[in-house]
Amino acid sequence: MKHLITGGAGFIGCNLAHTLLAEHEQVTVLDNLSRPGTAQNLAWLREQHGTSFQFVQADVRDAVAVQTAVQGHAVVYHLAGQVAVTTSVNNPREDFEINALGSFNVLEAARQATPMPIFFYASTNKVYGGMEQVQIVEQPTRYAYADLPAGVSETQPLDFHSPYGCSKGTADQYVRDYSRIYGLRTVVFRQSCIYGPRQLGVSDQGWVAHFVIASVLNRSLTIYGDGKQVRDLLFIDDLVAAYRSALRQIDTAGGKIYNIGGGAANTLSVWSEFGPLLEKLLGQRIEVGYDDWRPGDQPVYVSDIAKAERELGWRPQVGVEEGISRLVQWVQSNQQMFA
Repeated sequence: MKHLITGGAGFIGCNLAHTLLAEHEQVTVLDNLSRPGTAQNLAWLREQHGTSFQFVQADVRDAVAVQTAVQGHAVVYHLAGQVAVTTSVNNPREDFEINALGSFNVLEAARQATPMPIFFYASTNKVYGGMEQVQIVEQPTRYAYADLPAGVSETQPLDFHSPYGCSKGTADQYVRDYSRIYGLRTVVFRQSCIYGPRQLGVSDQGWVAHFVIASVLNRSLTIYGDGKQVRDLLFIDDLVAAYRSALRQIDTAGGKIYNIGGGAANTLSVWSEFGPLLEKLLGQRIEVGYDDWRPGDQPVYVSDIAKAERELGWRPQVGVEEGISRLVQWVQSNQQMFA
């Protein structure tokens, strides 16, 4: 089976490509290599798999290049995108062009391909916005939902809130409706906080890796808000397993949307709880500064993953402490990547 991964040299993309190649699948990686770390990830894939995969350097905003790349593939994983809320606020036009128009280009290429491929889209929990109508309670080290013990389900109303939410949500709905209108077999994953090796997190995206990298290298850290914001965390291997499960059961998953994250069993507050765990793993005190809350930052976001468990037979296997420990070990062993 031939697989195309847009953004295939990114954090999620290269891990997915690695798994597929290890299973002797045919893989094409499409990436414009604009994000820091993607060139290193591509080199790592070459070290691991040699010339057994094809690389196409292209931008999803280039409709002609995308159409050429998609043709002949049985599965398309659309992972390429602008990934930060703060960047979208500073440059909403570029955010729109990459996330909304770029996704439309990939969708159209899939619709016009013969035969039409299975289409996966990496969406985000940010499509639910700030969820101001959901009651939040404050606890000593975290915020929590008052009435959603399992987290947020796929029935939560969309309320995009930021340019990033708007652009990702636009593509989210386009993907869903291309299934309804054109019969394209699509799956949307509204992903929560994904973390793990080969993630070069920065201050406005990939916060788990960013905190680990900064702490290992003794760089300054700023916590936006009070550090009691809660997220559910999903280790990268478990996300890749979710994609593989959905592909195996595409007759069930086709046309569906799934919240994919660590779920209620794998949550941490971003510093009140994560900080002490990281200090324990590193055996050192970590000093941080604080700044104002950032636009669109949810006090709590936890995915209700019951639908994915029920329909795909999938659930996270890597607990938070084990996953963060594995990430710490990877960062410690690859400090040259972060120079």
